[in-house]
Amino acid sequence: MKTPSPLAQALAALAEEAGRAILAVYESEVAVTCKEDDSPLTQADLAAHRLILERLPEIAPGIPVLSEESAPAEAAERLAWDRLFLVDPLDGTREFLKRNGEFTVNIALIEDGRPILGVIHAPALAHTLVGELGRGAFRRQGSAWRAIAARPAPGKPVVAGSRSHRDPLENRLLARIGPHEALPLGSSLKLCRIAEGMVDLYLRQGPTSEWDTAAGQAIVEAAGGAVVDLQGRPLRYNQRDSLRNPPFLACGDPSRRWWELLA
Repeated sequence: MKTPSPLAQALAALAEEAGRAILAVYESEVAVTCKEDDSPLTQADLAAHRLILERLPEIAPGIPVLSEESAPAEAAERLAWDRLFLVDPLDGTREFLKRNGEFTVNIALIEDGRPILGVIHAPALAHTLVGELGRGAFRRQGSAWRAIAARPAPGKPVVAGSRSHRDPLENRLLARIGPHEALPLGSSLKLCRIAEGMVDLYLRQGPTSEWDTAAGQAIVEAAGGAVVDLQGRPLRYNQRDSLRNPPFLACGDPSRRWWELLA
């Protein structure tokens, strides 16, 4: 029976350690500042960021790291990297501030633009998922790992949507798929639920960055699903000057070719 590789397990342990640093702040008064794009930044984001950047070189020496909270790397420099880690040390800061538990630590290993390994840890939910090319997708249960898989699309799909970033265009496009159950979720938990076979589709028209989706894409793909743009092409990473994603959808059952309905 396959299990996550030693590297994947080491990254999962690191994400969980970062999660403990986040929870130490979560349980206290939280000071908030705003970044240039008006998104919130807390000491929890920075504590997780510093810990991950300190430990990753010990786990995987020589692989550069691109974190949401890092100083921007020059495009010419990072575009020369064929392998890198993409990190969101606290995905879902707005959910963190609402104290609803729907925030995550995301770590992805990118090789030639493709996410080949992803780890997502939800500290408040004690929830850790790993997806790895050639090995599959797994959820930690205690000290053991259980294989997970996306499901075939049912007649009435469950469609995840952002809890904090609602786009009227998404609602108009989703009307094309017919009756469905809407499920609001924060952070990369939407992608986790697809990989676990609990959600069938997630459409995102609004702005996202590569560190928001890379780990989740690795997990969804390892579970049998897909994360694609609205032409059906898998998302790729560190291939452009911008680190913004195009509009995309994630699905558990690519045979339904959802993108043809939603493009």
